[in-house]
Amino acid sequence: MADIKRIALITNFNIYEKAGAAMQVAQRLSAYPCEVMVASFNRDKVLRMNRGRMAFTFLPMDELYANADLLIVLGGDGTILEAARRSAQRQTPILGINLGRVGYMAELEMGELELLARLFDRVTAEGHIPANFDIEKRSMLHVEVLNTAGEVRQQMYGLNDAVITNGSVSRIVDIELSENRNPVTVYRADGLIVATPTGSTAYSMSAGGPVTDPRVKCFCVTPICPHSLAARPMVFPDDSILEIRNTCQREKMLYLTVDGRTNCELYRGEVVRITRSELETRLVRLKSCGFYDRLRMKMSEYN
Repeated sequence: MADIKRIALITNFNIYEKAGAAMQVAQRLSAYPCEVMVASFNRDKVLRMNRGRMAFTFLPMDELYANADLLIVLGGDGTILEAARRSAQRQTPILGINLGRVGYMAELEMGELELLARLFDRVTAEGHIPANFDIEKRSMLHVEVLNTAGEVRQQMYGLNDAVITNGSVSRIVDIELSENRNPVTVYRADGLIVATPTGSTAYSMSAGGPVTDPRVKCFCVTPICPHSLAARPMVFPDDSILEIRNTCQREKMLYLTVDGRTNCELYRGEVVRITRSELETRLVRLKSCGFYDRLRMKMSEYN
């Protein structure tokens, strides 16, 4: 990628610990030839904490995402998922710094900020040191809701998963799954999860779904608490068109949630169509550890 000149800091500045962490990152970045940007609604908080020590550019949120060469996101996986959704159209790389519990998608912990130097070319007494990082591309879901006439009434993008449930009340629902217009199965379950390989280590894994290497091009379909001995997780190639129809007679509508953030009502007879998006999330990797190293480390920490 091109040189990193404009870096956006994304976090919840209303939480003192996260705001303080962002200021530590800004302090590190001040040693390099880059512009540090923050959302303009955080201006007063940042200026109070900064006290003139570092230069910041304040922009409205949409302009922040539109102008950044890199997003540094401080928080948990939910914060990174939100940044991935907002930055998907521009394919802006994301560097996650973990301030949550697991922080599975984050690359750095707060004790590893010295690795930020790898983002930049620099000249030292020993000579020139080139930038040293990789970009890992992660597939995303394109999720459409079709009304009973077959018309698309809403569409969303997700990095992790699309989940269909009865909402806050846990009741068994009836849903039909088809692949490329061919019927696959009917589920009686608390819900259904369709996950990317990235999302396979999140809700899908908790529901008994397979953990999938991000290099595998697939969708993981996992029923939630199925009311059948025959219902099992399934894996489909990601060039498939998956369609999930609400056939529940007892409930007027179900609910679709994408990446735990975007919600949509799904009325009886309506269909959720899921395909692989043409968009991708680009995660910055500064360390040499691979997928299985990260999986083992994060899951052992969580346990």
